[in-house]
Amino acid sequence: MMDPVAESRRTPRSRMTASQRREQLLAVSRGLFAEKGFEGTSVEEIAARAEVSKPVVYEHFGGKEGIYAVVVDREVQALTAALSGALDRGGHPKVLLEHTALALLSYIEASEDGFRILVRDSPVAQATGTFSSLIGDVATQVEHLLADQFRSNGLDPRTAPLYAQMLVGMVALTGQYWLDARSPKKTEVAAHLVNLAWNGLSGMVKKPALTKTD
Repeated sequence: MMDPVAESRRTPRSRMTASQRREQLLAVSRGLFAEKGFEGTSVEEIAARAEVSKPVVYEHFGGKEGIYAVVVDREVQALTAALSGALDRGGHPKVLLEHTALALLSYIEASEDGFRILVRDSPVAQATGTFSSLIGDVATQVEHLLADQFRSNGLDPRTAPLYAQMLVGMVALTGQYWLDARSPKKTEVAAHLVNLAWNGLSGMVKKPALTKTD
């Protein structure tokens, strides 16, 4: 029988390049952050799962904060591109709403770990971009579309920013719910979102007021 030690000496494991090691550490850390959150993940765990020493992690990222910042930044860029791409397609506002809802749900479907990281709060995320700030950016784009529709329908365009926050927030919170529920399928979820949002918008009055109570 061949000595396994001798065999391992003859076929040493190839060394990763610096770029490959960096990507490996990011992939490992991304999984841990999604599973345990920023506070629950340690450099020791990252190093152990990547099968490297702690100094290797520090060499590439300077510590847990550095690697987390890169992970969050990549996810923010990916989701921003997906949502902006949906809004840039143009067309009827109802169709834009459908595209935006589907874009968010598709991102969640393809990047579950990434979305879990984005919706968690952490001190590092505040410096690199949070899910709430990202949603705020999308709402800013949506408010211009709503303002045009409000004017054409005799509604006050000054309320467009408020309604934009409502619409985008509704989509975002539904996405967080669907992350774990995964039922019904995303096209049905998007259709229900648009049903509530669009049919609600189409029936709006000029001066809404709360029902008077005793």
